[in-house]
Amino acid sequence: MADNKSTHPQRIHSSFRELANFDEVKDKIITDIELSSDLEFFAITITFQDRTTLTFIIEPALVAFPILSEWPKGNEKVIKRYRAVRSKIPRT
Repeated sequence: MADNKSTHPQRIHSSFRELANFDEVKDKIITDIELSSDLEFFAITITFQDRTTLTFIIEPALVAFPILSEWPKGNEKVIKRYRAVRSKIPRT
């Protein structure tokens, strides 16, 4: 197998991966990219030469994966894996 000499990181494919295409902005020329981080608002806004914008509003979230383990002789032995606990994200 040939070495991957790409300058971009290799993409990981999983069943949790979601892709979104934005065909309306294909081939538009970008004039500005802005990252907003406020106490309650996070977004990435891309401004195009034709004065349109594409904004990605980001909702921070937390997911915890509880695992109960014991450590006999220094090696982890998983006793139980609990269901993931997810933060609530208000949908607007």
